[in-house]
Amino acid sequence: MTAAARVLRLLGARGETLAVAESLTGGLVAADLTSVPGASRSFRGSVTAYATPLKRDVLGVDATLLAERGAVDPEVALQMAVGVRRALDADWGVSTTGVAGPEPQDGQPVGTVYVAVAGPSGVEKVTALRLNGVRAEIRSESVRSVLELLASELGENARAQDTEQHGGN
Repeated sequence: MTAAARVLRLLGARGETLAVAESLTGGLVAADLTSVPGASRSFRGSVTAYATPLKRDVLGVDATLLAERGAVDPEVALQMAVGVRRALDADWGVSTTGVAGPEPQDGQPVGTVYVAVAGPSGVEKVTALRLNGVRAEIRSESVRSVLELLASELGENARAQDTEQHGGN
């Protein structure tokens, strides 16, 4: 089962929804999700905010943060996930931002990527990736990584909820 299929199965079981904010992946996360039959039950939509001003204007990323650190930053990734969750009225938001190459960006080397997830009950996680390979490989691994991060959060949350509801470890 692909990461996208696992995420959608977990979301469906929970009756929850997902929105995606993408930069370096340019819509690949949304494409991966929508390749799974029945994705519309949980997938709300996506924002491909490739240009930095869109991160600010559409997703609500802090303008000062963008000016000081650029778009390739862990806090930017987190604000993108929070912003898309709010903008598309979803239970969960995920985001990708980074440098796929071939040139460095915002003082960051090629392969520097941040993926983030924001969800119910204040869940906010960012993972820093240092990826090798050509542009297509970096983008593909970014897609896989953000979906795995979300799957992990959904799984951990499910275990925590089950423990709270049923006691035990």
